[in-house]
Amino acid sequence: MPVVLPAIPRTITVHLGSPSSYAANVTVPFVDYVKNVASSEIYPTWDESALEANILAIVSFALNRVYTEFYRSRGYDFDITSSTAIDQAFVNGRSYFENISRIVDRLFNDYLRRPGFVEPLAAKFCNGTTVTCEGLSQWGSQNLAQQGLNSTQILRNYYGNVEIVNNAPIRGITSSYPGTPLRRGSSGPAVVVIQVELNRISQNYPSIPKVATDGIFGSRTEASVRRFQEIFNLTPDGIVGKATWYALVRLYTAVTDLSELRSQGQQFYSINWEYPDPIQEGDTGDKVRHLQYMLSVLSSYINNIPSIAVDGIFGPATRDAVVAAQRWFGLPETGQVDDRTWDEIYDQFAGIENTSLRDGEVFPALRSTSSARAVPAFAGSAARTRYTQSTTLTNFPSEDLRLGRQDPISQEVIR
Repeated sequence: MPVVLPAIPRTITVHLGSPSSYAANVTVPFVDYVKNVASSEIYPTWDESALEANILAIVSFALNRVYTEFYRSRGYDFDITSSTAIDQAFVNGRSYFENISRIVDRLFNDYLRRPGFVEPLAAKFCNGTTVTCEGLSQWGSQNLAQQGLNSTQILRNYYGNVEIVNNAPIRGITSSYPGTPLRRGSSGPAVVVIQVELNRISQNYPSIPKVATDGIFGSRTEASVRRFQEIFNLTPDGIVGKATWYALVRLYTAVTDLSELRSQGQQFYSINWEYPDPIQEGDTGDKVRHLQYMLSVLSSYINNIPSIAVDGIFGPATRDAVVAAQRWFGLPETGQVDDRTWDEIYDQFAGIENTSLRDGEVFPALRSTSSARAVPAFAGSAARTRYTQSTTLTNFPSEDLRLGRQDPISQEVIR
């Protein structure tokens, strides 16, 4: 199933005032933002467990603002504000306390969430003396630390049953919009996001038709999108461009209270990619669609596998693609998808989906002699060509690449 794990942004943009105020924006490294807020909100002389609890709350609240695109989905060009009335204290240009800085370096990519939920906890807090709130009491956390409670116990005292996610991935791109409009014929994880959002929003707006969360943008998804657009005064074209995408994000966040401490919670998306019963020619349904979608992705990377339509019907074209995949993987060419065939197809699909499809980055081929399956293998020989992550963003070079073309940097000839 699609992996949903919020990423820590490399940078965060802070508006130096309330959302509607005329004030500057500053973009700073996320780790520096947390150090700034922690140095502004809490005292460095507090016990370390209290400092850790407060820092985890600061990280989680900020990450919730980024993850839900709380401000950007409303048309603002920043991620969070410096207003303590609604966000966290940020003093541009201030210095950091050494012990707080050290703890933040250790914890800035850890965050809180409720078990079974995806979104980072909107871990609201207040000082607990002049201001009280439902969330964490800063001075109260210090009192609990002095009583011998560790940071996890302190956090659960205020937030209830929460868990700490450790070592979340760090990425530079925080926008959820996939970059190009989604329309009938689109497929993949971004379509799943649309379908999940439409189904939840339809609970509050029943005239929006519910759809299957199959990752396939078909006629029913198009009709549901169009009705959503009609209700919220968007161009009713059935296409999810940037305006519709962020309207969906904004409404989904609102109806589920994802930006509130007591949210309904976003659960993990419900496409089951586990191996079903054997699939063969003549079968129809969602599992065939999932198989076809995975094969269509592989066909974009492996020329030996033909491209096929994702229509949920296991016909001759799908069988030919299965046979080609089995030949590529060195499996018996039965044309039937058993557990070995499904696992090989899924392994390769997951490697592509989690790297180039999800991150939009270039992954240069490397030769590996290792037999480990930590990265996807795309060749059937013993010395398989494997792909690994690069930090170079994909940009079309504006001209066709063909035999004999040379890279201006490496001067390696394409063969």
